[in-house]
Amino acid sequence: MTTRRTSSTIPLILLNSGLALSLVACAGDDAAGTSDESYGGSATATDGGSGDTGWGSSSGGSGSASASGGDTAGSTGTSGATSDSSGGDETGGEGTTGGEDPTTGDDSTTGDTTTGGEEVCDDQSPVTLYLSPDDSNSMSSPVQVRETILGGWQDYLWGVPIRTWEFFNYYTFEYPAAKPGEVIITPELYRLEEQPEGEYLLQIGVSSEVISNENRAPMNITLVLDESGSMSGPPMEMQKETCRAIAASLKVGDIVSMVGWDVQNAVKLAGYKVSGPDDETLLEKCNALTPGGGTDLHGGLTAGYDLAHASYDKDRINRVVLVSDGGANAGITDIDIIAGGAGGNNEDGIYLVGVGVGSYDTYKDGLMDTVTDAGKGASVFIPSAEEAWKVFNEDFVNTMAVAVRDVQVKLDMPPGFEIVKFSGEEYSDNPAEIEPQHLAPNDTMVFHQTIATCAPELIADDTPITVTARYKDAITFEQKEIMATVTFGELLGVESPMVRKGAAVFAYVEALDAAKSQTNAAAAKAEAEARIATAKLLLPTDTDLDEMSAVLAALQ
Repeated sequence: MTTRRTSSTIPLILLNSGLALSLVACAGDDAAGTSDESYGGSATATDGGSGDTGWGSSSGGSGSASASGGDTAGSTGTSGATSDSSGGDETGGEGTTGGEDPTTGDDSTTGDTTTGGEEVCDDQSPVTLYLSPDDSNSMSSPVQVRETILGGWQDYLWGVPIRTWEFFNYYTFEYPAAKPGEVIITPELYRLEEQPEGEYLLQIGVSSEVISNENRAPMNITLVLDESGSMSGPPMEMQKETCRAIAASLKVGDIVSMVGWDVQNAVKLAGYKVSGPDDETLLEKCNALTPGGGTDLHGGLTAGYDLAHASYDKDRINRVVLVSDGGANAGITDIDIIAGGAGGNNEDGIYLVGVGVGSYDTYKDGLMDTVTDAGKGASVFIPSAEEAWKVFNEDFVNTMAVAVRDVQVKLDMPPGFEIVKFSGEEYSDNPAEIEPQHLAPNDTMVFHQTIATCAPELIADDTPITVTARYKDAITFEQKEIMATVTFGELLGVESPMVRKGAAVFAYVEALDAAKSQTNAAAAKAEAEARIATAKLLLPTDTDLDEMSAVLAALQ
């Protein structure tokens, strides 16, 4: 088996909006729930389960060859290995986007086996795959791409990471919001006119509850701010704007600590309780930030985590916010500090939010991608004041908070099926190889995949697809599970604007990747424009689609 990195009892309720499956969290029962609706969906839920990673190490189904959202240019995976994709940054990542499932040559490939060089369709073995995106609010890549192209600097696109799952995180998908303590799964299925027989677009949305800034838990935030010489000019201005946006989002009693770092570390605030939004003392510290000399990331992180631990409160949202242009390198000791602060299984911790500042030719993405993986928090890029206020004021709660933890999705498909394209960071037939991810409030994890069967004649209206979700309660860490079954006929019979938007986003990323690699760029751009136009028919006022159209129009 291979893995490639690419993205209580709970009754089932099938909502009218896109067959939403409501996961109602209850404590510790072993009963099964069923839907009262007429769609034929079913649900079985249990608390607990084998292992902290969800389903443990047993693989299911046919032993499908698994993949990360591999390279849209068609990179080839290695059988029996785990391959990471960090998204094409200039520091040496693989540079992959979520794209086509590479052919592995493994004899456990979904649907097909190889005998004497001929493909043989396995139309007997059910297919089970485990899916994971990156953290639901990591969304740096699409902003970097947008700013580079709209700024007229397409020649620098080669140095910009293109991570498909971050585009699905950044753009908005209007799935039903869950009630407090619940999550909702919404599966959608769609066939493009030009798709061959037996090929479908399958999109799964996992949405969380809505939490307003007024109703969120109190916060303990530690700002670790880069004051090295490379921060002169726009990077420092964006760091100040980020600081001011955070200040505007705080409530009475929130705790803020602040350390600035260059070759030395200056503690500017320690365990300071703000008076409310726009606290004068905090704003003074934000506005007084200045670039200095060299870089000592290790010293800044050490001082920052010391401050965060000193004010740690299990009843607060505890976060370290690291802001930098990415000019420093994170060593093993730094990663240990970050990962240790983030907490282990079944315990809360101090998560790290990474904020990149700078421009197309100065920002180095590798630092934030590395430290936020270890710190279990968001990775964002702030090129403008508008983006700073969007991320840290308008979307403050979903940037900083967690609704449910360790989300992992299992997809059971009929015999003969495989995933040929995938938007997430990773999928596998082995659940132990999949890294569960957190889901923020006011947010949705979106898994967009092209699935295909080698036995299309076996597909009928009543052919089932089963989606199972496991996650942990954000406060108690109690493990929850739901299993829901829907049919091809039910899913194809529903008008699904979000899967059309998902197809547009995926094609947009493929066009960007083609432009970056200079491979079939014109055809990929035309395909993306067509997908966006189709989505606009159902979503005429969607500003995300407008933004993608503008970027493609500027793409040469």
